[in-house]
Amino acid sequence: MNQRQNISSGSAREPILGYSRAVRVGNQIVVAGTTAGSSNGAVGGNDAAAQAREILDRIETALIQAGGSFADVVRTGVFLTNIADFDAVGAVHGQIFGDIRPVTAVVEVGALAADDLLVEIEADAILQ
Repeated sequence: MNQRQNISSGSAREPILGYSRAVRVGNQIVVAGTTAGSSNGAVGGNDAAAQAREILDRIETALIQAGGSFADVVRTGVFLTNIADFDAVGAVHGQIFGDIRPVTAVVEVGALAADDLLVEIEADAILQ
């Protein structure tokens, strides 16, 4: 049986909502939908690309804590509150994943957890 490893970001919401930033079981790491939210508002303000950079930094931290890296990512999901941010957020995604080339989906959603959040990204990784 594979041992489960829960990775916490330290968010106060994790125990309240009952989730982890990431979970590793065996050679698989699943990173939860991640935003640029903070107690002082969204990191990156009203700039979707800046929020995406912060989000990917947070995802990378979780991957490293679980023993992985961006190179292990096989799938991402990108959720935008405004599809007009597709190119700006896509460019940030491409800076990280341009050579890795995971499968991805980019969709527009009606809202995220707070009004100032413009982007949410999730990722799945398989360790080689």
